Amino acid sequence: MKVIICGAGQVGFSIARYLAAENNDITVVDQRPELIRSISDTLDVQAFVGYASHPNVLEQAGAEDADMLIAVTHADEVNMMSCQVAHSLFNVPTKIARVRNQNYLQPHWANLFSRENMPIDVIISPEIEVARAVTRRLQVPGAMDVIPLAEDRVRLMGVRCSDQTPVVNTPLRQLTQLFPDLQIVVVGIVRQDKAMVPSAEDQMLPGDEVYFVVASDQTQRALAAFGHEETAARRVVILGGGNIGLFLAQTLDNDFPQVNAKVIEMNRERAQYVAKTLGRTMVLHGDVLDPEILDEAGVGQTETVIAVTNDDETNILASLLSKRYGSQRAITLINKGTYNTLVSTLGVDVVVNPRTITVSKILQHVRRGRIHSVHSLHEGFGELIEADALETSPLVGRPLKDVNLPAGVLLGAVVRGDDVISPRGNTVIQGGDRVILFASASAIKKVEKMFSVRLEFF
Repeated sequence: MKVIICGAGQVGFSIARYLAAENNDITVVDQRPELIRSISDTLDVQAFVGYASHPNVLEQAGAEDADMLIAVTHADEVNMMSCQVAHSLFNVPTKIARVRNQNYLQPHWANLFSRENMPIDVIISPEIEVARAVTRRLQVPGAMDVIPLAEDRVRLMGVRCSDQTPVVNTPLRQLTQLFPDLQIVVVGIVRQDKAMVPSAEDQMLPGDEVYFVVASDQTQRALAAFGHEETAARRVVILGGGNIGLFLAQTLDNDFPQVNAKVIEMNRERAQYVAKTLGRTMVLHGDVLDPEILDEAGVGQTETVIAVTNDDETNILASLLSKRYGSQRAITLINKGTYNTLVSTLGVDVVVNPRTITVSKILQHVRRGRIHSVHSLHEGFGELIEADALETSPLVGRPLKDVNLPAGVLLGAVVRGDDVISPRGNTVIQGGDRVILFASASAIKKVEKMFSVRLEFF
């Protein structure tokens, strides 16, 4: 597949890395020479300096025979215009754009992105996606990651193990013996920042980050098995009133009447705007690193603080200060992956990475076959994939013990109608089943082929 990526920032780099590793034909365009040099030195892609919305630049990038254009520059207008030029002049089949400014995304302006006006096939709003990710974590306290799958009949959960976790030092094969009625499959373990696809003999150790797939109605039982029985937060302080903070506060305002939320925002004009926009949420003007402001917001009596300012270091420090003053839990927005291993040892409970969330959302539309959703795990470790099994798939019609799954692939769940099946050796997948699986980076292409429509199907 030939893909043009407009923008060589963190998201553009990550997308290029994923797709180049799978032998796609990738061209990256950015107006900043230092980013182009970095991506050229690091990845096996074509990259050159230029304005992504200029027709001659897209022509040079090979837009005439491109299958897809992904526009993730820092400017919404450049992203939108790149898609328009790609459609109008080069007839690129699929256009994806990142759009951050919420003014463009208001429902009453929806016609802007119609086929007749600005034909963008997929619009990604990182701020909205991050706010939704934070909301999911608020609903499931104790989990550091929560991803709903198959219309939320199945969930991917991420938890951190400690010395008090009941199932540490236990081989994974024994989980079904210890919890025979619990439909849970461990698909990944991150240990000392190194990720691995576990075998049945592997054990979970204190300090591990464990990712598992579980039926949604068994979420609380699964968390209890890992020693997490925290209650949902009713008092929340949001540190930062930018787009993410505002959208999150609006969600709590509208959908969670039992939650008492407050927002702290440094910029006076922005604080006034947020206060006018929100209903029952209190907005405080001040510095999130000021102990007096934190005290006025009542962080000492707060179950959860959510740090979503535009600065990683501020988010980390504000989270640690809030926990020192008595907050039970901290959810922290961090863009830089280099901080991930540091913050958990300092006491940050949950890290939310906008880049990872955005990349996962884009990959969902890049993957081929009958694939519904894709979620990237741990900096290129692999992907959790949700797909429909076709009658022609090699997975269908025989026991899983007789299916030669590629190395690095683990089946997490099979959804058949309203039933969630935890896959075992004698499980037989049927055509039309929704399959949840994890694939390491090296196995993704093979998984795509397993879910592709073959010619004989027609």
